[in-house]
Amino acid sequence: METPASEVPRVKLGSQGLEVSRIGLGCRGMSPNHGPPKPEPKMIKLIQHAIDRGVTFVDTSDQYGPHINELLIGKAIKGMREKVQIASKFGISLKEGKMDICGEPEYVRACCEASLKRLDIDCIDLYYVHRIDIRVPIEITMGEMKKLVEGGKIKYIGLSEACAATIRRAHTVHPITTVQMEWSLWTRDLEEEIVPTCRELGISIVPYSPLGRGFFSAGPELIESLAEGDFRKNIPRFKPENFEHNKQIYEQVKEIASRKGCTTSQLALAWILHKGDDICPIPGTTKIDNLNENIEAISVKLTTDEMMQLESCAAEDMVKGERHAFMWATWINSQTPPLSSWIDE
Repeated sequence: METPASEVPRVKLGSQGLEVSRIGLGCRGMSPNHGPPKPEPKMIKLIQHAIDRGVTFVDTSDQYGPHINELLIGKAIKGMREKVQIASKFGISLKEGKMDICGEPEYVRACCEASLKRLDIDCIDLYYVHRIDIRVPIEITMGEMKKLVEGGKIKYIGLSEACAATIRRAHTVHPITTVQMEWSLWTRDLEEEIVPTCRELGISIVPYSPLGRGFFSAGPELIESLAEGDFRKNIPRFKPENFEHNKQIYEQVKEIASRKGCTTSQLALAWILHKGDDICPIPGTTKIDNLNENIEAISVKLTTDEMMQLESCAAEDMVKGERHAFMWATWINSQTPPLSSWIDE
């Protein structure tokens, strides 16, 4: 039975007033890099269906496509802007064919203006630093984002893949509303320091890839279904030498899901939803049936024992391979120079 839109719970993110649906919609997979391009009319229909169902928190980035994803979102929300909270990101670009990260003020503003134009909106609800530029003090990047808030270009500020020290420094310039991090049953490296830091500062967490980049949806079949060009083929956990071991984790989760009378996707989402009321996961999908299934995960209840059992299935020493193909661009390498070094130059 479908959960009516009016019954999809809302959650407050951060302490500045942002309120969104209990789960969001990650839109990266609707554009290239997740295999062949998806038909735009179908993706527009999916996004509009999500909004009608009450999933109003839509996540994109200028890097997805690149640019194509924001254009898609802009078309999909025509006439529905007042119902939607749009999150976008900047900071990752291709420079001479290689991934580059930039947090310089001029770049921040230029990216924001370009995203607003592509999205065809006047203000971005939540704007993230997608990756941290370790050449620029975070205070400098944040200073420009603060100006964007003051100028009405964005409402709230977020960071993605930032370590605790960088989060603290950024928060002194302007309140951070959310930190977006990869967080799922088999990715829990943020729990030791980043989650406690965010909660101390009143910052919410937006977990991306809460289904383990599709692993907790499809399990062993995922590898066989990945199309040519799908970036997930480069993730160490999905390499043949690691995946043969890792698929045992899925089988254990599948067994628990069977006992609970839910799907593995719903169980994985229920687990992350039970990690706190200050969390809003953003699972991605390109299928309406999967979206509906994700919404129903909200009603799956887990006991403390079940939470512990799930965590033991995917404990850190049980998982083989890094979670990301570019670990150098994640929070473990997100310390920026002191502000004094920039001022002294």
